[in-house]
Amino acid sequence: MTAAIATGWAQQAGTQGPVVITLDEAIHRAQANEPAFAASAAESKAAALDRSIAKAAMLPSVLYHNQILYTQANGEQNQAGQGVGSQPSPRFIANNAVREYASQGVVNETVGLAQMAEIKRTDAAAAFAQAQLEVARRGLVETVVILYYGSEAADRKLDVARRALAEADAFTDLTQKRETAREAAHADVIKAQLEQQQRQRDVSDATIAAERAKLELGVLLFPDPRTPYTLQIPSGMAEVPARAAVETAAANNNPDLRSAFAALKQSDAEVLAARAAYLPDLGLNFTYGIDAPQFAVNGPDGVRNLGYSASITLDIPVWDWLSTQHKVKQSEIRRDAVRVALTAAQRRLIANLEEAYKEVTTAHDQLASLDQSVQTATESLRLTKLRYTGGDATVLEVVDAQNSLTLAENAREDGMVRYETALANLQTLTGTL
Repeated sequence: MTAAIATGWAQQAGTQGPVVITLDEAIHRAQANEPAFAASAAESKAAALDRSIAKAAMLPSVLYHNQILYTQANGEQNQAGQGVGSQPSPRFIANNAVREYASQGVVNETVGLAQMAEIKRTDAAAAFAQAQLEVARRGLVETVVILYYGSEAADRKLDVARRALAEADAFTDLTQKRETAREAAHADVIKAQLEQQQRQRDVSDATIAAERAKLELGVLLFPDPRTPYTLQIPSGMAEVPARAAVETAAANNNPDLRSAFAALKQSDAEVLAARAAYLPDLGLNFTYGIDAPQFAVNGPDGVRNLGYSASITLDIPVWDWLSTQHKVKQSEIRRDAVRVALTAAQRRLIANLEEAYKEVTTAHDQLASLDQSVQTATESLRLTKLRYTGGDATVLEVVDAQNSLTLAENAREDGMVRYETALANLQTLTGTL
């Protein structure tokens, strides 16, 4: 089976070109494939249905009740319930007749503060679940951004490793030619070959790293993570947003704060529901139908079996051994803890926003310096090779210049990933991504 999958994947790769994936497409695919996000979305939908269920509890319930009851007779006769003639007496005094038929429509309604408190609680719970869904979405977006730009950086580092290998190959060839011309010692060739071998190993490691990064992202994008794809990176680099706009957006559109506020409202509703046990509940009942010894609209001698009954009940709590008071206290204790969590979320938002903005500005400012370092290292390598060709530099200086260029190029790729990741983190805090 594994071989068949591999064969099918190879055929697909051979007949179709790689799928082009933009960042928006990657986020969209990840939302459809990531199980934690799917669980958050399901919880949000279920919480919305809980709210509908709580509201339905405030409305009258209607059911159609049907029952046939037979009771063993005791051999005596009693007056019929309809006032006509007599009928066998049942042995069970709670039953009305030996045969009793019930076919009734029943309407029930219970009015109390607890039902209204439950609506408030489910409203807050739905808002909390929606905020948690947004938190999960932004966390997933941040993960996708890291993997997306990390995969691109891994590909670029592979290009850097290949360039460094080509540079090492060329330098090895140069040292060999100089040795042949008796312009350099054999030690230079050995040093160049050692550098060449190291660069070959670097290419192998960079290849594995690039493939690993693609597979990690592919897990979120495709049913088969080995599906070939390419990333379409935006041509221009996004600028750092203004500080005032960032603070305004973060204050108005932060799911962690919305989640904390919704949790507080939910706790308030739970306190209200606990206090509702102090108050009476009003119950209303209306029944219309048949409850008679005959399953018929009319009984013997034209007695009408079809009729209705209505009742009103008022249950007043008197004494429950302080359990209601303790439940109220419990809910108030939990509400106090939720208030602490709300203030902590507000403080954490301020700190996260400050950290994220400083990180993105620092990473942005360093990009120009990293580019300059690459240019400087490139020029340094060129000049050092010219000096080596002229006999003014040693092989160690050339190797050092090669290593400096490779390090500078890799640092530039890491700096780009750092900036894109920091920018995505800032955008998720403000809700713009």
